Amino acid sequence: MVSALYAVLGALLLFKLSLDVVKLRNQYRVPFGDGGFYELQMAVRIHGNAVEYIPIALILMVIMEMNGANIWLVHVSGMMLFAGRLSHYYALRHRDWSWRRSGMIATYISMVMMICANIYYLPWEQILILY
Repeated sequence: MVSALYAVLGALLLFKLSLDVVKLRNQYRVPFGDGGFYELQMAVRIHGNAVEYIPIALILMVIMEMNGANIWLVHVSGMMLFAGRLSHYYALRHRDWSWRRSGMIATYISMVMMICANIYYLPWEQILILY
């Protein structure tokens, strides 16, 4: 399954973002929350944003692949998703809002592609009991 590659990349990205939060909590000696530190607030938000988008996108990708989508479509969706997530990470880390906009657009386009592909590749004959 090609989508396993993107699941691994998603897990690695989430792990890295989690380590960023842990590092800053140790640095500022904050056991939970953000302690009012802007840098820690941003790290928590960056991680939270990734957690909000990556899991549902990966579920869409796995289902799309299981329903028989073309492998190139899985790759295009996955590459666009992770380009978007990395752009979003870079933007929030460096306060560059044009990169954030680009990252969100890429993420949304990727998810819309996967939603449309899932609708197209659904086994409609089984769902509607047409046979």
